[in-house]
Amino acid sequence: MNLTAEQIQENWNELMDYINEYISEPRKEKLLAFYEQYAERIMLMPAAHKKEYHNAFPGGYVEHVLRVIRCSLRQAGLWQSEGCDMNTFTTEELVFSALNHDLGKMGDEEQEAYIPQTDNWRREKLGEDYMFNTKVPFASVPDRGLFMLQSHGIQYTFNEMVAIQTHDGLYDKANEKYLMSFMPEQKPRTSLPFILHQADLMAARIEFEREWLPKLKEDKKSVDAGKGNFTLGNKPNMSKKTSTKTKALGSFKSEGLKNIFDSL
Repeated sequence: MNLTAEQIQENWNELMDYINEYISEPRKEKLLAFYEQYAERIMLMPAAHKKEYHNAFPGGYVEHVLRVIRCSLRQAGLWQSEGCDMNTFTTEELVFSALNHDLGKMGDEEQEAYIPQTDNWRREKLGEDYMFNTKVPFASVPDRGLFMLQSHGIQYTFNEMVAIQTHDGLYDKANEKYLMSFMPEQKPRTSLPFILHQADLMAARIEFEREWLPKLKEDKKSVDAGKGNFTLGNKPNMSKKTSTKTKALGSFKSEGLKNIFDSL
């Protein structure tokens, strides 16, 4: 999938709108300053390094985060309708956690975590349009994201810390200490981590289906014409307002980012 420059800018504006609407002062100002400082990088980041995962394209990260925020708010409503105790976390904590759950994918202050793949074979045969930047010291995505927040003076609550740490659920063995305890006093005392995990899982699955189900459907047709008579839904309208490419791009300092946008 490819996003237009206008869609990338519109998604970024929507992300800033969530911060303005749901995050309170004083950390709203610091959070906006942080995202503005790294706007060029975050705006163009992929959500993953290879196509078999999800949203591995310029602007894919922000689009994924927006979907996780929307899914989190809707999942919270579902949990509430089934009797979940909604007094154990706030809506701000929910949106903050969703907003920053994958922040560690940005890399560190100086280096991007994902850079364009230089190995043509891996790009063509393995679908790896990006590769990991070895100049960035290793850290898990949640750990790096939390470090980036605290290093810029952005405080987070205990609930937010646990939710961000465990957003991958039991797909990450490191989360077993939080999620596999059989002692009541050691279980999470809020459903926030479970709501965020389900929202992230839902978003990633939808993004996978959007990318791969049409391709798999075509493969099936070529092998066995006439089978698989399901139909996919309409492609969602990603643009909410029109703007010129010049207005969307703005003035970028990085020549690499300019080249990427010029090709959109």
